Amino acid sequence: MKIGLCLPYMKRGMTREDYHRWFRHIDEGPFHSLSCGERILGSTFDMRILLASAAAITERVEINTTLYVLPMHNAVRAAKEIASLDVLSGGRLTVTVGYGGREQDYEAVGATYAGRHARMDEQVATLRSVWAQEPPVEGCDPVGPEPLQPGGPRIYTGAMGPKGIARGARWADGIYAWSGNGEREEIANTLVMADAAWEQAGRETAPYKMGGFWYCLDDDGQQKLYDYCYNYLLIAGEDVATWMANSVHRSNPDAVKEALDNLEAAGCDEAMLSPVTAELHEIDRLVDVIESR
Repeated sequence: MKIGLCLPYMKRGMTREDYHRWFRHIDEGPFHSLSCGERILGSTFDMRILLASAAAITERVEINTTLYVLPMHNAVRAAKEIASLDVLSGGRLTVTVGYGGREQDYEAVGATYAGRHARMDEQVATLRSVWAQEPPVEGCDPVGPEPLQPGGPRIYTGAMGPKGIARGARWADGIYAWSGNGEREEIANTLVMADAAWEQAGRETAPYKMGGFWYCLDDDGQQKLYDYCYNYLLIAGEDVATWMANSVHRSNPDAVKEALDNLEAAGCDEAMLSPVTAELHEIDRLVDVIESR
């Protein structure tokens, strides 16, 4: 099973030098990919610009958007951004798209939250049309640049429920399954639904399967893991945030190793780990865990 690492994009106060150290550290390690998610409100950097910087600094690892909230954006503009990032990364890009669950982010950019599921189906078709150099306006030039990867980067769906997975099975190349604590059954249930949906959609190949979870290997890791999860999910209410924060415990090497074993046993091709601090030893200590498996 391949292993990727999400950048600490939620951490306030990150500098250019901080991110460059993270890019190089990941690229020099035993990792298959690095990723970054998308948030509008809050202190996060813009996902596209951060990943473009990562693409310029790194040479080896795959660059992945986890998660590009596509329905918040104009699809033609997104296609241009993604194609540009594909070229700048040397064809190392994969794109995980999702609906997002933060209505305030939609509101902040003037996007409509309602109808986002059907809208994304249409937007993915637009992405592929633009990447195939079909002009979005009759009689006009196509939108460049042309992606380095023929047909454009692979697209994964970040859907979790049966309806969203069924929609994604019609157009996605893979699925990103999430379990905050890296539980085998939780990931396996999502992947079973994905296999069934792909078969129902008449797909000839099985979906690429990526799973993710939070972890912390920093000092006093359990408290930091709790605090991060609580604050991240507070938008859903105090009860939900408290319940979820109490349920995560991947805060020591054995616990992280167990979660990796869980994802591999569930059938993941790749595990995407999300650290809750921006300390570089989150990477170094994770490398020790990987090498000891």
